[in-house]
Amino acid sequence: MTGEVHCYRGGREAGEGPMIVFIHGAGHDHSVWNLPARYLARHGYQVLAPDLPAHGCSAGPALTRVEDMASWLLDRLDREGIAQATLAGHSMGSLVALEAAARAPERIEGLALIGTAVPMPVAPALLDAARDDPPRAHAMINQWSFSPDALLGRGAVPGMLAPVTNLRLMGRQGPGVLHADLAACNAYARGLDAAARIACPTLQVCGKRDQMTPARNLGALNDALSRDAARLMIHAIDGCGHAIMAEKPEALTDALMQWRSSF
Repeated sequence: MTGEVHCYRGGREAGEGPMIVFIHGAGHDHSVWNLPARYLARHGYQVLAPDLPAHGCSAGPALTRVEDMASWLLDRLDREGIAQATLAGHSMGSLVALEAAARAPERIEGLALIGTAVPMPVAPALLDAARDDPPRAHAMINQWSFSPDALLGRGAVPGMLAPVTNLRLMGRQGPGVLHADLAACNAYARGLDAAARIACPTLQVCGKRDQMTPARNLGALNDALSRDAARLMIHAIDGCGHAIMAEKPEALTDALMQWRSSF
């Protein structure tokens, strides 16, 4: 694995508290985790939030398979000296976290899947736009990622319009990155097999207004994860779309804190 890798680090010194690793989604970088990551870092946790290759400040090229992203993530944990961690991934990042947890169960203490779907098909129109007309793809993603309230400017963070921030975030990623990410999500076919191998405590967080990965499509994943029902917690957030960290950061942080403190 060559090239510069950027990671946000926060919280306690190594070995002084549980480690949580945040994995961002398609067309994003570590900054989507700013609020929950900083809160957990100030409340007893070690925190790591990497930019995947070609995202944010990390060098490229972009990885084109979820499986390769999971290998990269486990390699990153090795390089950071992290023996055990809880993984929290959003959207594409949830697939990366799921695959990594299935591959290295002895290293993963907990798994939080946020805005997930398994499988995670991507509409052909969105894939085509991501390849041929990125601004149009960004507009489509924004329309489908936020609840009506957020699109009208009723945001959780004073002075910030989350859909505009999301447009700027997607726009600063390199050429071809969004298409590579979406194609990787669309092609990932191992998710249900991976879910069936998960043995650690698992949290699933969904927005009730999510149009990208709607909760109604989660039945097969829940069946695969709930072999031990006591290890699966499902948390649905009212009035929230797919961009959960941007739209309802406090509700997400509360869910993560409550869940992680239970084991």
